Amino acid sequence: MASALELAAANLVSPMVLFFVLGLAATLARSDLSIPEAIAKAMSLYLMMAIGFRGGAGVAQHGLDATLIAAILAGIVLSAVIPLIAFRLLMMSTGLPRVDAAAVAAHYGSISIVTFLAATQALEATGVAYDGYMVAVAAAMETPAIIAALWLAKTGESRMDNATLREVILNGSIVMLIGSFLIGLVTGSDGLTSIAPFIVDPFKGILCLFLLDMGIIAGRGLREGHKNLTLPVVLFGLYMPLIGGALGALAAWLVGLSIGSTALMIVLAASASYIAVPAAMRLALPEADPGIYLAMSLGITFPFNIIFGISVFAAIATGIA
Repeated sequence: MASALELAAANLVSPMVLFFVLGLAATLARSDLSIPEAIAKAMSLYLMMAIGFRGGAGVAQHGLDATLIAAILAGIVLSAVIPLIAFRLLMMSTGLPRVDAAAVAAHYGSISIVTFLAATQALEATGVAYDGYMVAVAAAMETPAIIAALWLAKTGESRMDNATLREVILNGSIVMLIGSFLIGLVTGSDGLTSIAPFIVDPFKGILCLFLLDMGIIAGRGLREGHKNLTLPVVLFGLYMPLIGGALGALAAWLVGLSIGSTALMIVLAASASYIAVPAAMRLALPEADPGIYLAMSLGITFPFNIIFGISVFAAIATGIA
């Protein structure tokens, strides 16, 4: 319990969380603080490259074994099942149209890589080890939720045509994450050492700037999408991460993951996408309202997980792993 409380305190006062709060507060106060889009995109690519490469190097050092394979399979199952649960809860409690409920469900079945990054930094801040292959689990959890949601949108009629499939598979964040992972896997610890001054040392500072930008975007989502945020919708954005996290905890326990990797599995299952899934939804379900799914994933669930959720999930991991 002491280590969980220590992690919670470290996360709440970490520079990453505080920069996110700064961006959120500045936007809600209608400040003109902003980060140019080109710089924000460059930071996104850098973070995908860094986490992917480090994850691949971690797998190279760890080696391929049954636990790694089981963890990836568990992530895929979670990504396919969570949207089904989320969709049913949305239809029963919020009154959203079917297509909007399906689009929202996709976001909650997929993952937020930035929440994942923040969780890894919180673990490292308190010396809690985790397995590098968890980045492979994160990559595996991007697509199944999108396929499940497209199936749900038409009561079982698949809408995954070739254009949509291409959009999902070749989404820039996924390509960079998987590509960097494979490069790290091939080059191993020697490759990591050779470029450590670029992808290790500046990582935390760039993550702070990126989370500042995420806070700005979240603030805009809350300001512009507040009309869609009825009480049942807001409550869903707060309790669905706990449901997903509970399923992630069960999966981690069944696989037998370490404390750090259990915490990351819970975080992945509890997070909501705002990069890959919105891109896919714009193409596959253009009739779905982005003001709803972006406001929920980025304006409600993302701040909840960054400020409170990571600490809660780490405490759960400490208790079950």
